[in-house]
Amino acid sequence: MYKIYILIFTALSFCSLLAGQGYTDYLGAGHDSGIIVTSSSEDGRSRADNTVNARGMDAEQMEMARFLSQATFGSDIEEVERAMSLGMETWIDEQVFMPVNYITPQMWEIWDDLEMQHQMSFDVWLANYINELCYAAEQDPNVDPPNLSQEEVDQLRAYYVDDFYGPYALHFNFAWTHNMIKSPDQLRQRVAYALSQILVISGQSDLGEYAETLTTYYDILTHHAFGNFKDLLLEVTLNPAMGLYLSHLNNPKAIPSENIHPDENYAREVMQLFSIGLYELNIDGTRKKDIDGNDIPTYNNDDIKEMAKIFTGLAPGSADPRMPHVTWDAHFGMSFYAANKTEPLIMYEEWHDTGSKSLLNGLDIPAGQDGMTDIEMAIDFLFNHDNVGPFLSRQLIQRLIKSNPSPGYIARVATVFNNNGNGERGDMEAVVRAILLDPEARSCEELLRWDNGKLKEPVLRNYEFIRTVPKYGERISYDIDFNSYTCDGYDYTSDTFALVTNLRYWDNGFNFFDGTRQFPLLSPSVFNFYPPDHQPVGEIGENDLVAPEFKIHDSSTAINYINSVYIHTAPYYDFAWYNWYDYTEIEDIKFNFDDLTELYQEDTEKFLHHIDIIFTKGQMSDGLRANLREMMDSFPEWYVENETEALVKSVLYILMWSPDYTIAK
Repeated sequence: MYKIYILIFTALSFCSLLAGQGYTDYLGAGHDSGIIVTSSSEDGRSRADNTVNARGMDAEQMEMARFLSQATFGSDIEEVERAMSLGMETWIDEQVFMPVNYITPQMWEIWDDLEMQHQMSFDVWLANYINELCYAAEQDPNVDPPNLSQEEVDQLRAYYVDDFYGPYALHFNFAWTHNMIKSPDQLRQRVAYALSQILVISGQSDLGEYAETLTTYYDILTHHAFGNFKDLLLEVTLNPAMGLYLSHLNNPKAIPSENIHPDENYAREVMQLFSIGLYELNIDGTRKKDIDGNDIPTYNNDDIKEMAKIFTGLAPGSADPRMPHVTWDAHFGMSFYAANKTEPLIMYEEWHDTGSKSLLNGLDIPAGQDGMTDIEMAIDFLFNHDNVGPFLSRQLIQRLIKSNPSPGYIARVATVFNNNGNGERGDMEAVVRAILLDPEARSCEELLRWDNGKLKEPVLRNYEFIRTVPKYGERISYDIDFNSYTCDGYDYTSDTFALVTNLRYWDNGFNFFDGTRQFPLLSPSVFNFYPPDHQPVGEIGENDLVAPEFKIHDSSTAINYINSVYIHTAPYYDFAWYNWYDYTEIEDIKFNFDDLTELYQEDTEKFLHHIDIIFTKGQMSDGLRANLREMMDSFPEWYVENETEALVKSVLYILMWSPDYTIAK
């Protein structure tokens, strides 16, 4: 078994090949007997044996595959080739202007389908129950036949169906999974996911009971992924989910006589985690030093106390319209349970501290202002702090490209954050574009650096595979009619239901989360699944490098990841996920391995070349390639001829937990 303990692997060079031909076929195709090639270089991809075996002949294709792995949740070969026809910049343009796919509507569609299933389950149960009573009456004259009134049926339905509790974290997980796989606006979705690990809330709190709260918050990140960071920071501040999670919801002004003081939680985290960080930074992300060579803190405890006064007086703006038993109007102190969780918090001036506030760096907020003006001034001040550009840029680079960006890389992106070229600060579209197209993300020389790359987090490993492999499933309607259930004059009649799969990708994520300790909006704390400066013990830490994702990578999660993804490639399984319709014959959503199977049967070298492009982005190591060849050659001919798909799945399973796939370079 491969041991995944090294962050960086030496990359194969694209450099000598990007300016070459663009053939779709290649010399030899693995049939290298008697072929001699003299190479101009024995380094990297241009080696003679690689030329004969097709490695390096599709450098442009491989580089686009690598680009898309940084910008999406995974792409198949058709999307790679389409992106090649557009070019990277045009592809980004297309993504920016693509219609936005929000997660909340998808969650409600899934919920409606589940309610229909719940209704159907009840009707199946009731019909079977009545049938059992009828059968008992037919067999025993002392047993009365059923005689349920419509009122009694309605009462049972109300108990089993109408009181079915509303959506919670499980249904957020369903919707997120579906959207990440099906949504074409992949760049926006990938950036939103990155932001969810910076501006953190978590369903591992009371928020886990309210899926609509989680989806509403996530939609804010999606909406502003290409917008302005200042607008995002303000909307996050006023979001009920953030208000509950970091406790500035119903945060009162100080009343010393009653020992009441403003909660400081959000005031601290909006500075430390969401905007400026702990220490003063140069534009390249390095820390500024005082005359004694010490780091310079950005704020102190007094600054936190003053900032906390800013976020007083915020409370729900209305009651939850879906709770008919909630009859009172919104007010300061209203419980989160009863509040409308999809609308921004509003200011209750009587609970806001109207005194003057002295913020860090000498900013004074005058007394007597209304509360929202105070908040807008504070957000504007944080947004314009010199730290924000390098602080945010570094973390976004880490989420999309590499764990250890150079100071020059950070400086170039931070400069774009400060000014997008048109005088606008905080333009997220420009920042994302700068990150993806920077020379450090794209140049061949960077691939050769030993400290280049990052460990892909479990979510990215899993969903990149799922999006890359074709899937299928029929749109099936399944009708149920219970009019036949009669006995002794009793006729039970129900509606006829038509269930439609809609090709929904419903993965609750709980098993995956239990195994890997990761699923969106389920971090253990506001500090995310891993901090940006995490240094694992060993070679990485000894070289003063960071590897954030290794915080949740250990022997337990590594093994559990392998077990979690086994279902996708188990040799004699053919499904991606089970469906949730217990009383239907709707088929599970399946992977389609036909193309890969045909390619394997045609030529094993072409097959290896293909999976190298779509899964390892042209960077499959010689060792892995040799191991896969050896494994494939070990199978008897009858097995290859009759069980090719099972063999293909076995190859992909090994690939999914290999370092070549797990490490992004």
